[in-house]
Amino acid sequence: MTAGFTPPPYPYDRLDAFKSIASAHEGGMVDLSIGDPFDPPPAVVIEALASSASERSYPASIGFPAYREAAMGWMERELGVSVGAKEIAACIGTKEFVAGLPHWLRLRTPDRDTVLYPAISYPSYAMGAELAGARAVPVPVTADGRSDLDAIDPADAARALCLWVNSPGNPTGHLDDLEAAANWGRAHNVPVISDECYVEFTWDGPGRTILEHGLDGVLAVHSLSKRSNLAGVRAGFYAGDGDLVHYLSELRKHAGFMVPGPVQAAAVAAWNDQAHVDVQRRVYLERLELFRTVLAGIGVDAPMPGGAFYLWAAAPDGDSWALVERLAAEGGALVSAGEFYGPEGSDFIRVAVVQSVERLGLVGRRLGVL
Repeated sequence: MTAGFTPPPYPYDRLDAFKSIASAHEGGMVDLSIGDPFDPPPAVVIEALASSASERSYPASIGFPAYREAAMGWMERELGVSVGAKEIAACIGTKEFVAGLPHWLRLRTPDRDTVLYPAISYPSYAMGAELAGARAVPVPVTADGRSDLDAIDPADAARALCLWVNSPGNPTGHLDDLEAAANWGRAHNVPVISDECYVEFTWDGPGRTILEHGLDGVLAVHSLSKRSNLAGVRAGFYAGDGDLVHYLSELRKHAGFMVPGPVQAAAVAAWNDQAHVDVQRRVYLERLELFRTVLAGIGVDAPMPGGAFYLWAAAPDGDSWALVERLAAEGGALVSAGEFYGPEGSDFIRVAVVQSVERLGLVGRRLGVL
């Protein structure tokens, strides 16, 4: 009998052994391993979630008109791009979309079987390929974190279902060249999917979207999980190429992918409120600077990222797991090993500065650097 698919261990489960070490400290573990928001969502969102009166009926899979209009308005105000109502659709957060997209694209183009994604990146891009029975082919990244599109093998390009880009990037915080990615995709007839969930936490210049360079052959994917501290409600959208949006939204309607009605109401309130994001930007900048100081105190250089709320730091001796253990044992902090994001990240750690300044400072005091 041919063996079937066996899911690999979930990367972050490999940190379980370090949780007990970090938790032994008085005051407990400071969890900096995943980008799980610590701060509360805005009150207007919680009020909308509780009072929508939309629980009874099935919600629109594509997103209620108000949901899409709020997202469209946000894109025009904050990113300077306009999309039509037929060029945007809802998704349940964005992780399910990332993991499911290769399968849906393979149904559409069964002669293609390859997903291209940044060599150092969020692990769900590669896992989506595996779940679709497709090839996951990493695209090398340059020293400044951009996708090295010239390094893509023409044979892989000819088989590609899509090219993923992520800017600002998780885990590195680097900013990619979205115009170059869009042009490459059009030249090779490959859809380019731009994961932009950290766009409002861009530190080097204004936030950018791939849609600035036209909608043809591209999608931008956005989420409320990071910008509005709403990872628990699962609300996002994808926008861009009208034909691709139509195909995906029809397929997803058949499969029953629906953002719950109360969540859609909460999302409208979130997309329409920018003040809470401005506050969150200042909070993350303060935390990034503080923890850079903490790491510098133990001899670890963590450059300021171009965007997002992660520090991507090389282990001084190249042993990232030893640094993970040291931070757990001496600082009571749980951080991620860089190999979770691809073999090229194996010498690094990723620190998500999602805890309060007080908790980050506690790690520094335990390490004797604050």
